[in-house]
Amino acid sequence: MSQQQAAPRVETMTAELTSVPNTIELSGRARAYAEAEIRPQVTGLIKERLFTEGDVVQKGQALYQIDAAEYAAAARSAEASLERAQATADVARETANRYKRLAEINAVSQQEYDQAVASARQAEADISMQKAALDSARIDLARTKITSPITGTIGRSSVTQGALVTQNQAEPLARVLQLDPVYVDLTVSSSRILNWRQQMASGEIATTERRTIPVNILLSDNDSNGLVGELEFSEVNVDESAGTVAVRVVVPNPDGIILPGMFVRANFAAGNYENVFLLPQSVVSRSATGQATVMVVNEDGTVEQRVVEIAEQVDNQWIVTSGLKPGEKIAVSNLQSIRPGMKVTPISAASKLSASQDARGGSK
Repeated sequence: MSQQQAAPRVETMTAELTSVPNTIELSGRARAYAEAEIRPQVTGLIKERLFTEGDVVQKGQALYQIDAAEYAAAARSAEASLERAQATADVARETANRYKRLAEINAVSQQEYDQAVASARQAEADISMQKAALDSARIDLARTKITSPITGTIGRSSVTQGALVTQNQAEPLARVLQLDPVYVDLTVSSSRILNWRQQMASGEIATTERRTIPVNILLSDNDSNGLVGELEFSEVNVDESAGTVAVRVVVPNPDGIILPGMFVRANFAAGNYENVFLLPQSVVSRSATGQATVMVVNEDGTVEQRVVEIAEQVDNQWIVTSGLKPGEKIAVSNLQSIRPGMKVTPISAASKLSASQDARGGSK
């Protein structure tokens, strides 16, 4: 028996240059495009609820009716007060005109005339006050019918018929959400925003006529459902503590698939990585200093540990931008047992996929 141990067999894959789309993926939360909390602006008893929970309501549509009897009476009282003030003003004006003629012939004193003129002016001012009071009463009467300020989907009602509500109370009666379109709020680093703007200027990132970026929306099941939004760089302030910027995607949502608070992912294309290598994650390891390394099998069968530069992850593979040459053999199996300088017998893997599977399961 030979005392020299046979070189272990190692599956290898060939490093090949390729072009990989640079897809940027982010995560965020969906927000309603518009949200209105419905609150009463007058105090009273809810006489009737005029909507069905979960329905789409239109802007200006009546939602609740508060008992209006007291407010209608106040409006009628204000109308009567205005009529009385107008009648008083008519008498005061006639008196002032009459005293003017009498003053011209010295039939009344100048003081009596001045008092008559002042009374007429006061009566005119009283008319303005009563008109304002009538306007206020009519506003309160109109507010007994609570309407929606926006078009959207209304949620559950927090009150029922007969409940007492108060003016501008803290608890809303219901909420109306506009869900088409919706917002998806993302948080990214300020340096990444700067890089995107540079890529947009150079044409590496495609933009629309409005200088926004088309974005694919991914739900929890990784199915985009054909939802495509637009990334807007609307935020101009950087969070100093975190160094991040909030950006917003506007997404058409005609079927109501995306709901507020839902966690979603968004991705968009930012050009391509040209002349790079695509390696399974399982063949790349990290050194003690954090550098990415792979095991390269040289032509003489010697194993070499090679430091490589990694751009980013694509599915279960790494994009390697430097450190390798086309045609080099990369070990994909027995990675736990081989060492730099060791002699091995390379065996070409059937495909990159099978090589990746073998690397996970080890040599057989």
